[in-house]
Amino acid sequence: MISIKNSRELKLMREACIISARALEKGGKAVQPGVTTAEIDREIRRYIERQGAKPSFLGYGGFPGSACISVNGTVIHGIPGKRIIKAGDIVSIDVGANIGGYHGDNAATFAAGDVSSQAEALMTATRESLYEGIRSAQAGNRIGDIGSAIQRYVEVRGYSVVRQFVGHGVGANLHEDPSVPNYGTPGRGQRLIPGMTLAIEPMINAGGPEVEILEDGWTTVTADGELSAHFEHTVAITPDGPVILTLP
Repeated sequence: MISIKNSRELKLMREACIISARALEKGGKAVQPGVTTAEIDREIRRYIERQGAKPSFLGYGGFPGSACISVNGTVIHGIPGKRIIKAGDIVSIDVGANIGGYHGDNAATFAAGDVSSQAEALMTATRESLYEGIRSAQAGNRIGDIGSAIQRYVEVRGYSVVRQFVGHGVGANLHEDPSVPNYGTPGRGQRLIPGMTLAIEPMINAGGPEVEILEDGWTTVTADGELSAHFEHTVAITPDGPVILTLP
């Protein structure tokens, strides 16, 4: 069932989203050659807890970190640990915060020093595809309009959309209805209604769309070993157009 938020709930969500956005900024600034993914995770957790909030991901389904930190060909759900970031790596950080009973959720891919032109182009295309999707998140449109906009933007540039994982509703629960695929057909799917809050999150691969989940049950990598990037915002559907809640 889709949850439609009232003005009070949207205000609470905005607070959670601001904390999530600033935690993501902290994590991004920590992405440097020589730093471990566990150190980045600690920086994120420290910030969230200092705001009186809780990391949404910590313990979620048994996940052991406060953020998903995914390097190079890891698409999503990278577990923070001893892995050392190297110059030229791209690092995707997905983080959420829970305060007042509501969640914010956002992600971005960061460069560790100078990266290849291939990596830079992938990151740019993925980020821009997110905004293409957000521009289509208009009241009266449908879920398929969002996914179609993302898909069209990246595929004409030679990239592929991960289909095994999708965006989602977010609010009192970290994952709510509806699912928000990053591909689709315009005019199809759930109609967008003011008060809906969606986590729109393109996961885009430089190679093919296929992914594999490693033995830890979380870490999801590109099947062909190519690079992947991930960007996400929590967005509210309003009568006046989509509003990005995860802006610091």
